[in-house]
Amino acid sequence: MADSTSAALRRLIEQFERMPGIGRKTAQRIAFYIIGLPKDRVALLAETIAAAGEKIHRCGVCCNLTEGAVCPVCADDRRDKSVICVVQDPQDVMALEKTGEYRGVYHVLHGAISPLDGIGPDQLTVKDLLARLGEGVKEVILATNSDTEGEATALYLAKLIRPFGIRTTRLAYGLPVGLELRYADYVTLGRALDGRREMN
Repeated sequence: MADSTSAALRRLIEQFERMPGIGRKTAQRIAFYIIGLPKDRVALLAETIAAAGEKIHRCGVCCNLTEGAVCPVCADDRRDKSVICVVQDPQDVMALEKTGEYRGVYHVLHGAISPLDGIGPDQLTVKDLLARLGEGVKEVILATNSDTEGEATALYLAKLIRPFGIRTTRLAYGLPVGLELRYADYVTLGRALDGRREMN
């Protein structure tokens, strides 16, 4: 039986299917939604995606995503630069910022240690983090996810940070085990920040 889908539509669906968490049916729904938009909105969407790909890069300090040389958090003189909260992904920064509870700075690892997926410390921004642990840093909060990879990453980092003599804490377990930080509600995240514990 011949495929009734046009080649352009098929390619569009395939591009959406490559995105994390997007299955075939969702990819089809998004593709048909875009095709149904007026031409000027399709053009604006395409321009926005292209501009984001060109302009957004990693902050030169914390490795979060930004358009400037440094991100707004790192550039803010009112933030407490003596406290660094280490997270796995840029989405985690957004989630923590929405709590309104945290006034320190961040460090984004861009993943977690996962030997099964071929991801080791060298694939993450671990060296960049260690380079920041000079004078003035008093505490590192390890806010990696509470799943196996996040826990392994937190333990690995705690071991590397120990020789610096810096207080190293972990978010409290108000967060359910296995939950990705970005999906936690803001009250739970705020309480987890307040109840963080020492890493030995």
